[in-house]
Order: sequence, then structure tokens, then C-alpha cells
Amino acid sequence: MIDFEKFAKYSRPAPRYTSYPTAVEFKDLSMEDILPFYKNDKKPLSLYFHIPFCKSACYFCGCNVIYTSKEDKKVKYIEYLKKELDILKQHLDTSREVIQLHFGGGTPTFFSAEQLKEILDLIHSYFPNFADDAENSIEIDPRFLTREQLQVLIDGGINRISFGVQDFNYETQKAVNRVQSYELTKNVVDMAREFGINSINIDLIYGLPYQSFETFKKTLDIVKSLNPDRLAIFNYAHVPWMKKSMRKIDETTLPHPSEKLKILKYTIDFWENNGYKMVGMDHFAKPEDELFKALESGELHRNFQGYTTKGGADLIGIGVTSIGETDDAYIQNYKDLKNYEKAIDEGRLPTFRGIILNEEDKIRKRIIMEMMANFSFDIKRFEKDTGINFFEKFADEIKEMQEFVDDNLVEITPDKITVSKTGTMLIRNIVLPFDEYFKKMQNQKAFSKTV
Repeated sequence: MIDFEKFAKYSRPAPRYTSYPTAVEFKDLSMEDILPFYKNDKKPLSLYFHIPFCKSACYFCGCNVIYTSKEDKKVKYIEYLKKELDILKQHLDTSREVIQLHFGGGTPTFFSAEQLKEILDLIHSYFPNFADDAENSIEIDPRFLTREQLQVLIDGGINRISFGVQDFNYETQKAVNRVQSYELTKNVVDMAREFGINSINIDLIYGLPYQSFETFKKTLDIVKSLNPDRLAIFNYAHVPWMKKSMRKIDETTLPHPSEKLKILKYTIDFWENNGYKMVGMDHFAKPEDELFKALESGELHRNFQGYTTKGGADLIGIGVTSIGETDDAYIQNYKDLKNYEKAIDEGRLPTFRGIILNEEDKIRKRIIMEMMANFSFDIKRFEKDTGINFFEKFADEIKEMQEFVDDNLVEITPDKITVSKTGTMLIRNIVLPFDEYFKKMQNQKAFSKTV
């Protein structure tokens, strides 16, 4: 039995570690700073295209979104994507093999079938060398998908779809301005299967208004009937000081941290009892899925899109607010359309900030990301690869972790750090001692709470 009230003490602000160092550490960078990181032509490419537009606000959403119903904004955005690719091609060898393509948003299918075809044709004209087994995915709001759009996506090589559901409880849906029936969701999932999509992910969020242990149990039962191949089940990040739309959520209706932990524990048990395996801190996959196979082989990676099997690539972010990642740097495009368009009109890449990693960053990134992905850290392998005495260098961090050891959340041996099954629910807390930026941070409220 888990004492959920006891573990609620761990509820504190902390990063989600889609990167290390995190985005709050990004600083202004010039084109001269950035360009060297596009020159490594020995690595394959992973492409991320950000489509920022939505018709209306979902109050829980923390993404960079532009709300509009104006057709001309979408037309103009496609024009600027083309201009950005023209500039990018001057600095990046776009003949390099592409092993991953991801569309995020916003709502990518807010664009018409014709517009989606234009974007996909554009991508394949600039990046002609897609691997045969490339993972090409898109995030889709089930309220915005037609057969015509789906056919265009299939023709353009999309082979994975992630459907946003969040919760099927009507009271919760209404409170977050995202009413979406089971029937509507089932229809688009069935349609995707009919069109040959064999990898379907469903996104859920726990910690939303009016959710309880009992209501989320019902949502899980309904989602199970959709038979997804993967699930991403996120802890709601309530940051109203950063996202104005979240101020419309009545905080008194949010579940207590102890209730959220109870939901998470049940969720993990539910999916594992129904044939899925937990992958990382918030993903689940069927045993035959590539994601779980990557976890077993130690090849699982974490980036801004979550967990992925496609490591070892340079991630190139394209479109407003997109973030790219190489071994040595994180690079982000402008967050607003005005500056994004201005940079492109001046013939510059629309990148404006990021961080160049030093050797200490790389060492700590390795530890944090390995533990986030695999719930363990191979100390001996680390020492062999780096020549560093782990326990000498990280003596203070090991002391900080003693609380987790005492609570049976972590086991530390001379060879390995292993997170217990209960500890997986608190993995953000467990890796926190290795984040040297967080310790120096004045405003730690920049992050959502871990529980």
C-alpha cells in the first residue's frame, strides 16, 4: 500500500526535462553562434514543424498557440515556411537522411486538405532523402479531421497519429473548453485504422478540473475500448502566471496532489494489467511497439516531443517557436509571428535564442535523460565512458537523494541507480539533484508542480 498523503510532500515546482538545460536557461544567440551546429553532415535529421493555429482555446493547454479563424493567416504562414526552408537550405545539407518528421501545434489539421498537401509537398521537395522506416507523426485534435485530410496525410508519408483526448468526463471537458464525445473520437480512430495507420497514440491528462479517482477510472475504461498502440498520460501543468487561458480554470476544482498520485498509481496498474508496458514517466506502449523495444534495449531517448526511438539525429525546428537540438546546442525560433516574419524577410534564420552546452551540461544531461527514459542509471558504464569517478564528483547529489532511498523510491549500489515502481511516479523529483541550474534559480515557479 502507498501512503499517498505522505508522498504528496514531494509536490513542488520542477522541470519536465524535455531538455537539459531547460528552456528557461536559453539566452539570446546570433546567427554566427548558431550556424556551426547545422554543419554536422554525418548525422541524420529529425524534423519538427510547428503549426501554431487553433480555432479556440483549450484552457489546459501550455503550447504556443495562435487563435484565429482567418484563412489568410494560414496562407501567409505556408508562404513563410517556404521562405524559411529557402534560407535553411543555404546553411544545412538538406540531402541528409531524414529519420523522423513530426507536426505539432496548435492544430495541424486546422489547415485544409489542400494546404496540408502543399506543406507536405514542400517538405519532400526540400528534404528528398526520407528513410524507408522514417517515423512520420502528427498531433490531431479529433474534432478537426476529414477523410480528405487523412488521405493527404497518408499520401505524404504520415504513419503515426497522436489523438488528443485528455478526459471523457463531460464536466471536466466543459471546464477546460474542450467538449469532445466518445463517438466523435471513436469515429476518427476507426477512420485512421481504415486508412492503414497502425500506430495510434492517445493523449490523456490527469489533474484537470473536476477529475477524481472514480471519474478517471471511467475515462480509462473508455479509452481501452479504442485499443490504442501507445498512450501518453500527462500530469496537468497549471501555470496561470505563464498561460492566460489557464486563469479561466477554477483552482478549487483541481484534484489534491494525493488524489493525483492515487490516479497515477491506478493508471499505471490499469495499463500494465491490460497488456501495456510503462515507458518513461508518462508513456505506455504495447510490448510489440517500437517504443517498448527501445526501452528494453536501452535505446529510448527523450526530446521535446517526449519519448522516441529515433535518437542520434539532429533535431531541426521549423516554424514559429520551434526548438531544435544537436549534441552541442538547443536553438529556438521566435515565439511571435511578427519577429518570425521580420527575420525571414531580412534573409535570416528566425532563430533568436538557445543555449550552447558546455561539458558539464553534457554530463548532467546524460544522467538526467538516462534516468528519465529508463528509470535507472548505469554508473559503471558512465565511469568507463567518461573517466569520472561518479561518487566523488556527485557526492553532494547522492546525499540529496538519501531521502528517496529512505522512502524506498530509489536504490543506489556501486554499479547502478535504480528507481522503484513507486519512484517512477516521482521521477522529476528524483533527477532534480543533478540539475545545477535549478539550485541557483531565483524563480523556481517557472515550472509546474511534480505532483
